[in-house]
Amino acid sequence: MVIGAGIVGLSTAFRLSEDGVAVTLIDRDPAGDKASFGNAAGIAVTEVVPASVPGLAWKVPAWLLDPLGPLAVRPAHLLNLLPWLWRFARAGQHSEVERIGTALAALNARVYDDLLPMLGAIGCAGEIHRKGALTVYETEAGFQRDADEWAFKRKHGIEVKMLTADEARALEPALGPIVVRGVLTPQWSHINDPKFLVDRLRTWLEADRGVTIVTGEVDRLFVDNGRPWVVLGNQKTLSADCAVVAAGAWSGALARTLGDRVLLESERGYNTTLPLPGVKLEREVIFAERKFVATPLSIGLRIGGAAEFGGLDAKANFKRSEALVKLASRYFPDLSSDGGIAWAGHRPATPDSLPVIGPSTRNGNIFYAFGHGHLGLTQAATTGKLIADLVAGRAPPIDLAPYSISRFN
Repeated sequence: MVIGAGIVGLSTAFRLSEDGVAVTLIDRDPAGDKASFGNAAGIAVTEVVPASVPGLAWKVPAWLLDPLGPLAVRPAHLLNLLPWLWRFARAGQHSEVERIGTALAALNARVYDDLLPMLGAIGCAGEIHRKGALTVYETEAGFQRDADEWAFKRKHGIEVKMLTADEARALEPALGPIVVRGVLTPQWSHINDPKFLVDRLRTWLEADRGVTIVTGEVDRLFVDNGRPWVVLGNQKTLSADCAVVAAGAWSGALARTLGDRVLLESERGYNTTLPLPGVKLEREVIFAERKFVATPLSIGLRIGGAAEFGGLDAKANFKRSEALVKLASRYFPDLSSDGGIAWAGHRPATPDSLPVIGPSTRNGNIFYAFGHGHLGLTQAATTGKLIADLVAGRAPPIDLAPYSISRFN
């Protein structure tokens, strides 16, 4: 039984079904909108630097003072956020950054080994483009400030190519004169359309692997004689030999019904997809100083970013989606914003930037697979592989201790 039909839950169902496990997938709206649809489509294997790093605190006040800047905290949610923020600050210590980076690198090193076979099996091998990503800077000072981050990535096996402004524009001619430096990370890739991939994987699992899909909202989990049970909103109950919680930003509440504590927040992201952008890109472009990205999809150009902490119930502020397009127009002089489609979604964020992967501390037949933050699409197939190994009693190929929910208990 897998709770959650986002990319992580679907990937877990895929790997379990490969082992011959009969899988029931539960989601309140299996085909509905979720973070797996609206991400920036990047396979971000180069992202091994945690969100909290030394010196970050000095940048936060300016971000918060900008009403449409890259970071926002809803005042009504601040008190609830304080424990998460405290742990986030601790994760920015030098020793913690090294530990977390090593753990992120261990996951990301497996990504293509796990993702490409899954894409091939469902007929989506042509959906991925391995052209790298281009990070650009509008000031030399910004480029120099990130020198330690690029050195950290190199240390963890990431290929990094420093570029002049002309070299960056030679790769992406749509970029304007505002760009003064660039960095190419060849190991990055992107897919054509996250929604198409998620829809294809879900329908393929149901039609070709016999996965049962149940529409329902899980209110809580409990254990009876060692067997996991879920209670749905209509008070219907379901049980299975094993249960996997992969419900994204809603997973923390479910873990707490079992007595497992976890610090998990919704980091709401925003984007606008431009169906006729008037510019062409070959690869994902990352705007380092402004903290947003632009990705060429089969359905248009997606411009996404922002991190907003306001809880799961706060209404979206789509002015942030509009602001991202305005920022992008500074870099792409010929950009057309006509017909843009705004979107917002909840990323499941842990304070240490590591997902929760592994068994519950309360019952060995319940497993967690959530908290991937910006790397859900990137790490989904690998997470599915790791969970399937645990369910089957196989030794996982990497040490799962850094991702255990026990770090919060």
